[in-house]
Amino acid sequence: MSEHNPTIDPTSGGEFGNGRRIEENLKSRATWTRLLFMVICCVLLSISSFVGTFAVILGFLWLLFTGEVNRQIQQVGQSLATYIYQIIRYLTFNTDERPFPLGGEWPSGSAD
Repeated sequence: MSEHNPTIDPTSGGEFGNGRRIEENLKSRATWTRLLFMVICCVLLSISSFVGTFAVILGFLWLLFTGEVNRQIQQVGQSLATYIYQIIRYLTFNTDERPFPLGGEWPSGSAD
């Protein structure tokens, strides 16, 4: 009995067909541009989280000393929450729309 070992053409979409696609993706400027924007978005996410934490603490202190919710801090919190949501959607490939300042507008402070 002889073993039959067929050769597989890498361009035929067989076992090695994805190799060509991976090579194209590695050479694609769009892929590397997306990575750059994703790294920037990670930095923006960290900054936004820090500002959000500051807004939470400030809002609590305001409530503690005045007994009222500060509407401006509430709007900043809503705006930051929407912004963080936009960043997460971009980072998880749920949208190709880049968040502020990479392409989009800063979100409003109103609850949608």
